[in-house]
Amino acid sequence: QVQLVESGGGLVQAGGSLRLSCAVSGSVFSMDVMGWYRQAPGKEREMVATISSSGRTNLADSVKGRFTISRDNAKNTVYLQMNSLKAEDTAVYYCKAKRIFPMGDYWGQGTQVTVSS
Repeated sequence: QVQLVESGGGLVQAGGSLRLSCAVSGSVFSMDVMGWYRQAPGKEREMVATISSSGRTNLADSVKGRFTISRDNAKNTVYLQMNSLKAEDTAVYYCKAKRIFPMGDYWGQGTQVTVSS
């Protein structure tokens, strides 16, 4: 059974930094695309950043220049380095892993990030 375990969320002041980690277990096949999504209260879930197995990244405009996504394929782990955090970054952050063959989409349980202004 594939599991995604997230860590690194918490409470931070505006301008501070946090690093989220997401480790994938239970999959014989590596994940093709891994990423982070977030959902703030009363809002829909939105993409924050994704990274392919080859290292190609895609970041939401709202986080470009502040967030960095990276992955360790050997560890099947994806990271999100968040700098210069703003109050509007407050949300539950979810890790997602996508595998093309055999096909599968997997989500983590979410980790809360709260930025105080």
